This record gives sequence, structure tokens and C-alpha cells, in this order.
Amino acid sequence: MNSDRIASAISDLAAISDAARESFGGLTAEQVNWKADADSWSVAQCLEHLIVINSLYFPIFERMRTGEMRNTAWETFSPFSGLFGRILINRLGPDQLKKMKTSKKACPSASEIGGDIVDRFVDHNRDLAEHIAGIATDVAPTTIITSPLAGFVTYSLDDCLTILVVHERRHLLQAKRIMEAF
Repeated sequence: MNSDRIASAISDLAAISDAARESFGGLTAEQVNWKADADSWSVAQCLEHLIVINSLYFPIFERMRTGEMRNTAWETFSPFSGLFGRILINRLGPDQLKKMKTSKKACPSASEIGGDIVDRFVDHNRDLAEHIAGIATDVAPTTIITSPLAGFVTYSLDDCLTILVVHERRHLLQAKRIMEAF
């Protein structure tokens, strides 16, 4: 994988962590768990959702680090990988205000989340960056991976890195809107 592309993704994650700490680091447990209504998420749930979903990529990145990444037949022959990547980048981006239903695998806790969620999110992003940094240099950015949420959805590693960043930006903005409402 191109070291500049890796560095760019890691830099973006660090900036998101800094913004999260700046925006939410001083909030109480009660404030990070505040919800406008029963169907809305709290700031804590937005951050926990990112921790849960991003952690699902760790085994994929680990296989890329160790050289054990082997494409499945679907990953090799799927004609939709480029399309899925573009759709997800667009739909998960921070400019999209339309709510999306998330997979049960990626749902945050329904109960109160500890007040240390901002620190956990920052630590998680550091772990995510380390996993990304560990991707072997001989792994091509065009390597196709399968979404850990939907086995039929495939996209390139390069699109995956973009998806991770835009998805974090989306939920950071969502959390800021929640904070502005209380």
C-alpha cells in the first residue's frame, strides 16, 4: 500500500480524534448520554458505534499485515466493487443528513455508556491507525475486501480507508448536532 495514502488516512483519523476530544472531552457522563428522544442516538452512542464498526476491520488489516490476505472468488470476480465503494463513500459522508439504518453488528449500546467514551474513542482510533499503518507495502490499494457488515458488499482497500474516514466525520458531525440540541 502506498505510504502516502496510509499516512493520509492516519492523519485524518488523528484530526478526527483531536476534534472529538475538543468537542466532547469536557462533557459529563450525563451529557454524552443525553438523547433528544428514544429513537435518537447520544454523543456516546455515535462514538461507540464507530468503535464497534471499525473494530470489525481489524482482522482484515491484520491479514494484510501478515500476508495472509487471500481474495475469495466473490472478491476476485465481483463486478460491483467499484460501485459499492462509491455508493458507501457518498452515503456515509458527512454531507449526508439522511438517517441510515445500521447493521445489528454495528449498533451501539442501548444503555448508558461510561463517561470515558471520548478517551476510549481516541484510544480506538490510535489502534485503528496502527492497524492501517501495519498493512504490508506489497498490498495493492486496489485489493478488494468484503464489508464486515454485509458479505455481498465488496470494495477496494483504498475505498475502505476513505469509507472509514468519511464515516467517522459523519458521526462526529452528528454528535456535534446532538450537543447543540441540549
